[in-house]
Amino acid sequence: MTHPIKSFTVFMVILAISIQPGISQDRPNILICITDDQSWVHTSFAGEKAIATPAFDRVAGEGLYFKNAFCAAPSCSPSRGSIITGQEMWRLGEAANLFSAVPLKLKQVSFPVLLEELGYFTGHTQKGWAPNDFRVHGWEHNPLGSTYNQSDLQSPTAGIVSNNYAENFKDFLNKCPEDEPFLFWFGSSEPHRKFEARSGARLGVDPEEVTVPGFLPDVPEVRNDLADYLLEIQWVDQHLSRMIEELEARKLLDNTIIIITSDNGMAFPSAKNNLYEYGIHMPLAICWKDGIERGGRVIEDLVSLTDLAPTLLECGGAKVPGEMTGNSLLKIFNATTSGRIEKSRKYVFAGKERHTVCREGELPYPQRSVRDYQYLYIRNLEPDRWPAGSPDVPSVHGWVYGDIDQSPSLTYLLEHRSDSEIKSLFALAMKKRPMEELYDIVNDPACLLNLADRKEYSSERKRLSGVLDKYLARTKDPRLVTGESVWDHFPYYFQNP
Repeated sequence: MTHPIKSFTVFMVILAISIQPGISQDRPNILICITDDQSWVHTSFAGEKAIATPAFDRVAGEGLYFKNAFCAAPSCSPSRGSIITGQEMWRLGEAANLFSAVPLKLKQVSFPVLLEELGYFTGHTQKGWAPNDFRVHGWEHNPLGSTYNQSDLQSPTAGIVSNNYAENFKDFLNKCPEDEPFLFWFGSSEPHRKFEARSGARLGVDPEEVTVPGFLPDVPEVRNDLADYLLEIQWVDQHLSRMIEELEARKLLDNTIIIITSDNGMAFPSAKNNLYEYGIHMPLAICWKDGIERGGRVIEDLVSLTDLAPTLLECGGAKVPGEMTGNSLLKIFNATTSGRIEKSRKYVFAGKERHTVCREGELPYPQRSVRDYQYLYIRNLEPDRWPAGSPDVPSVHGWVYGDIDQSPSLTYLLEHRSDSEIKSLFALAMKKRPMEELYDIVNDPACLLNLADRKEYSSERKRLSGVLDKYLARTKDPRLVTGESVWDHFPYYFQNP
């Protein structure tokens, strides 16, 4: 017997969905591919010649390519938390730290949970909102739905996991009821370190063809390290190609929103876990044949990955929680031109608290930043601390400068720190920094020349400092509003295997 109250509730949910402006009852499916530690320049669409990323290129070419997309934090878990909750990292409580617990109140603003409540079939493979511990505050499971990791394959390198991502997506689709829209999160482990040394060169990525960013030395050790990294990006793209082909075969592609991005920048010195350009500037391509007005456009608007949650909620017919600081991309979806679409998108913001335990007192290196179309302004809130970790205190992972992932590139900088041509690059990555940094990103994307103390740039520094202060106050950053260092002593839940 059907319960009358339950039937009425279901009817009201369907009615609410049907009357959402611009949303049809045929709600879109959603496939999100989020790689692990990838900077924006490393796709063939963006101009990287050493690899081919046809799946990314197809999504960008048939949909929208976002030239100026930024994560909210240059560290895995807080960035993913910001994507899922549509909020700046300083609003996540202790979840702004890596290897943290996750406050239960964030469940009510997690877009996968909200879509699941409206009838979406949800699931994920490999890395979801991680690394953290959901059990501490009573979460039953990761908010991304059931886990699909059953199918394995033979990995081509020691650095690539054995998860057969595409086959697990197929398994998810087989279990999805035909009358339900789906949300699937493809969270690859690649290109997160540790890479198999020289695997890139062995499997066809020519180290001589890679582009070495200005903050790294152009030496064979680094070129091979970059080739190994690029190989893993190519591996993820191959799985995404198979997923897209599966959607085509099932005639689901046209009404599926496909999003490809990353959580933070490449795991190299002066990139990941830094608010510099290569730490926060993300690849982003989105296609949706049934919903994007005209594909093949290149979008120059400044967008944050926090914008994805309100966008997907609107597309799925859900109400956007007031706590979300992200802004829907639907106006961009509905436009017909390339370039800058929304003139109100003038700035993007980011922040960082504790990444790993690698300083005296287990303290973080707190930072906040604001980026416009020309400049990047960074405020280092505790400039007396070591930005990359202490040179004297090994991290829980076992090495000094522990906020930098161990790598051949890091080893080279350490071993050659006294060389005349390496000193400045070593200092950029490891030495203490002033309270304020300002970079002309258009002319210095590697963030090599700090302009904050130059008189001719004082007006830009003051302008962006003021913009940052106003935004932090409006979004209630505890460090600004109350002066509290709330993240300094939250437990760290990492355990060495």
